[in-house]
Amino acid sequence: MEDLKRRYLSACEEIQRLPNECILKVLLDAKNSGVSLELAGSNDRLRHKERLTDDDVLVLSKTLGGSSAIKGLDLRYNCITDKGAVYLANIIQESESLQFLNLMCNDIEAEGAEMIAKSLHQNKSLRTLRMTGNKIGNKGAMQLAAMLQINATLVELDVSDCDLTTQSVIAFAIVLSNNRRICAINISRPLLFSLQEETTVHMAKMLVVNKTLRELHMGKHGMTDTGVERLCEALKVNNSLRYLDLRCNKITRDGAKCLSEVLKQNSTLEIVDLSSNRIEDDGAAYLSEAIKLPHSKLRALSITSNNIGTAGLMSLYRAIGVNSSLTHVYIWGNKLEEPVCVAFSQLISSGRLLDGHTDVSPYEVDGHVFLAETSHGLRRMSRCEWDGDFSNSALALIKSDSLVPQT
Repeated sequence: MEDLKRRYLSACEEIQRLPNECILKVLLDAKNSGVSLELAGSNDRLRHKERLTDDDVLVLSKTLGGSSAIKGLDLRYNCITDKGAVYLANIIQESESLQFLNLMCNDIEAEGAEMIAKSLHQNKSLRTLRMTGNKIGNKGAMQLAAMLQINATLVELDVSDCDLTTQSVIAFAIVLSNNRRICAINISRPLLFSLQEETTVHMAKMLVVNKTLRELHMGKHGMTDTGVERLCEALKVNNSLRYLDLRCNKITRDGAKCLSEVLKQNSTLEIVDLSSNRIEDDGAAYLSEAIKLPHSKLRALSITSNNIGTAGLMSLYRAIGVNSSLTHVYIWGNKLEEPVCVAFSQLISSGRLLDGHTDVSPYEVDGHVFLAETSHGLRRMSRCEWDGDFSNSALALIKSDSLVPQT
């Protein structure tokens, strides 16, 4: 680490640039090799100063090139463009130790994504790449999909909110049909204009043959009950998926019924996120029927903002009382009338639901029980976090070693 500090100062001198105080502070604080450099533009060190630019990444590339001291690089919420992506590609190509790279919410577009994708053709260390919020579009996404046909080490890929189109989502589905390394992928919020749900159909076909994928995030796909039905047909024969994220779609009680049938047959699904759909009372009742079964392995369920009333939430309450495997439940944003408040207050006070495993907290006013919202909830793709902290996250349920594909 002392060598990295010297190399950083030397690189700054070489390109005649003053050292970035925040980068220097992070390097000074890093005591041992094998650490992660946390340079997110949202952290306290950078929040009130200039965020990192392409020139800062150039200096980092000269500093980290060929180094085996760094395992993670967190550069989210900065001002890195396609020019900076070229320097990042150099870091990826030359590094033999970099395992995590978080580029969330920068200004990287298609050309930058192409450079990063090409650098991963030969890389043998990177396991997690997070591109969330970079508008790489269809062209950039196609390059990343093509990269997955060559790269043999990447395990997690997050390309949510990257303006993917129907073509690139389908490309990922086709590649994943043969890829045996990727265990978690987030393709939420693509730009889809067709009502025929081609992307969901192709993802369903992929799930029939893929035996490696553990997490699939398909939020904001405009998915209807018809699409859910196709996914459920595939999930009945899939024995590997453990986390299914379908938040912010158009799923109603019929889609929930299809999912309940899967949960009755499929013993591998552990986490289901149906937040911000519209399953209502009937949908909650269908899911509760599946949860009651003694062989149910579901451990986390999020049904926030689904227009569920007392009948549906009480059926879930009774199911939780029968099956102890469901330990994480998220219900905020529904119709939390007093019977529901009392019931979930009992679950929490008895220890059946731990405070950090739900998004509500009971309180009493004038003899009446109410529920307040807490900040706890499902954190998606949380293994991208550098410190390994899974507190308040249902993803703590899935052990890290479950992401290592069997060879």
